[in-house]
Amino acid sequence: MHRGSSKDGARARTPSETLPLSASPPRVRVSIELARAGAVRRRSISVVAGSRVRDALRAIGQAPEGCAVTIDGVSVPLDLPVERAVRLVVVPTFSGG
Repeated sequence: MHRGSSKDGARARTPSETLPLSASPPRVRVSIELARAGAVRRRSISVVAGSRVRDALRAIGQAPEGCAVTIDGVSVPLDLPVERAVRLVVVPTFSGG
């Protein structure tokens, strides 16, 4: 008994638009200095290249909406993509109470 068609294999396959499982997206190192009450806490994390500054802050458990962030002394927006290794200085702009 014959099952299937001999023409099934002739169909052109389109390439997948996703990366194979063995390929990981590039990651970058982010050093974070959290200045609070005269003390500085330092953390170092790895994020996927292109992640936003706010994603890095959330990764360390910091609420980004209540922070001012600088890179090399220049204030940056929370939606700035992180494309290379960088040092973020974070200053909380409000406190609970």
